[in-house]
Amino acid sequence: MSKKEKKNLMAEDKKTGKKVLPVEETVSGDEIFQERLKKHHDELRWLYMELYQNDSMFAELCNELRRFYLERNEELKAADCKREKEREWYKRNDMMGMMLYIDNFAGNMKGVEQKLDYIDQCNVNYIHLMPFLDTPKGRSDGGYAVSDFRKVQEELGSMEDLERLTAACHKKGINICMDFVMNHTSEDHEWAKRARQGEGEYMSRYFFFDNDREPALYEKTVPQVFPTTAPGNFTWLPEMGYFVMTTFYPYQWDLNYRNPRVFNEMMYNFLYLANRGIDIIRIDAVPYIWKELNTPCRNLPQVHTIVRMMRIISEIVCPGVLLLGEVVMEPEKVVPYFGTLEKPECHMLYNVTTMATTWHTVATRDVKLLKRQLDIVNSLPKDYVFLNYLRCHDDIGWGLDFGTLMTEGIGERSHKQYLNNYFQGYAGESKSRGELYNYDPVTGDARFCGTTASMCGVEKAGFEQNGQEMEQAVKMDLMLHAYMFMQSGIPVLYSGDEVGQVNDYTYKDNPDKAADSRYIHRGKMNWDLVKDIDDTTTVSGKIFQGLKQLETIRKAEKAFVSNADTWTIDTWDPSVLCIGRYYDGDKIIGLFNFSEFDKTAWINEDDGDYVELISGEEMKPVGVNIPAYGFYYLKKK
Repeated sequence: MSKKEKKNLMAEDKKTGKKVLPVEETVSGDEIFQERLKKHHDELRWLYMELYQNDSMFAELCNELRRFYLERNEELKAADCKREKEREWYKRNDMMGMMLYIDNFAGNMKGVEQKLDYIDQCNVNYIHLMPFLDTPKGRSDGGYAVSDFRKVQEELGSMEDLERLTAACHKKGINICMDFVMNHTSEDHEWAKRARQGEGEYMSRYFFFDNDREPALYEKTVPQVFPTTAPGNFTWLPEMGYFVMTTFYPYQWDLNYRNPRVFNEMMYNFLYLANRGIDIIRIDAVPYIWKELNTPCRNLPQVHTIVRMMRIISEIVCPGVLLLGEVVMEPEKVVPYFGTLEKPECHMLYNVTTMATTWHTVATRDVKLLKRQLDIVNSLPKDYVFLNYLRCHDDIGWGLDFGTLMTEGIGERSHKQYLNNYFQGYAGESKSRGELYNYDPVTGDARFCGTTASMCGVEKAGFEQNGQEMEQAVKMDLMLHAYMFMQSGIPVLYSGDEVGQVNDYTYKDNPDKAADSRYIHRGKMNWDLVKDIDDTTTVSGKIFQGLKQLETIRKAEKAFVSNADTWTIDTWDPSVLCIGRYYDGDKIIGLFNFSEFDKTAWINEDDGDYVELISGEEMKPVGVNIPAYGFYYLKKK
């Protein structure tokens, strides 16, 4: 049959509006799908039946998996096959990420495409596009209240624009990450609208209760996410006479994954987005997706069943796609979300606690807790890949190891108060600037918002025109990034950090944003700063070129691969952290001074000659003098 004859036989898919081959039509490569399905079928069926006991829904799922595979374009299929053979591709030392808001960064998706040369110049080959799917104005939670999983926000572009952007990125070797909000939909989603009209089929996709008895029972064991701005876990809908479960905000309705229709349809959305060219799917709020009465509705066993099924589904249809889990817990507690070597779940997870502990270290000038945190991470299997970052789109929650701190007489409430005061610039001789988020006057708890540069003192020094403080702020900024690059995993920048962008207070003039202080670090990209990136007499030039040098070293040195041996070394100075990395005969030692004073690291790694990778000078890693907020990368010759 000719291509023309095949095209004439193609039918229109009702969901996507695209032409697809009839299911019975065999196409080139279908045997690859059948081989993958055969490999995973039994486990997928066992897991599915464990949750749903529904043969017909499972059969529908398998048919749809084949359809999505057939719709996947040849370039993506080729990339899948290549990555199947190179399964460790994302663990290389050239992986470097950046998070960005499309509108803030470049206006829309076409604008981002025009900025790919700049992204490439940043040595970034993985960009996380912050939520861009359709959301209601004023009730979007920063894009996490999705009203249509197959539509881009109009002001950002279209699905066609997304496909063009991902294709352009792939030509440059840049991977694209997006958020997949699984736990809930917007109340404006089609399912929610039909549920609100009383249609039982759609009400069953959420958690509805016509009395307050069951909601009250849930509230006894389920913690509140936002106790001050969105207290409770349920919202009363007077026009319906029902309560609906809303773990996050009243306009975000929790999905009921006990209903197999919910799981199937969300997997179809997942595959639809993967077929647009997405390389990394960030599963938002993954611990919350299964609800059971008399439990905290967090991290339940069924969550892992669902994530494992997602991994299997991606291995069958689009094995080049990675799963990134948003799990906000200590590294040792997030480990179950990696699954096992035999039955893996997420490919990557965030290193949230280490990030928070890093800023604790900045405020206390004491590396003890950070060293302990890194020792825990370093003791985990090398196959586990963490994403490391200093700042992201979200606030900083002080989820520290307070059990350890309390043994030193440091109380949780008083220390959180100190940290929030410090980073607002009120305590500890701080140079930081920023604002609190979700402050609770009863518990004294709060989270902190601010850019890396503002937290390091760039904002204060610039406002006061203090050259000495600015020099120190830039040094701290670069030292923290150098330390982050030394951690085990993949470093990720937050857009604007590469040029030292400071807090943006204009969010207070926008009625849709004024109540949410997280927008202080979600400001528009300042492209005027980018004009100076080659001028090292400017702040943006110093930071950009400093990071570029670090990134070049990281790419060149094999000891920076994710699965290298990594450990900490005692320095006998509370303000100095020392990290060692070893891989395939190469050894690198990193030294980082977290104080504003010159320090000496009393290490004794006298096992040969070393060269400092920044300056090229020969140095002995014995009693090393480190300037204020300075750092060294020492490589054994």
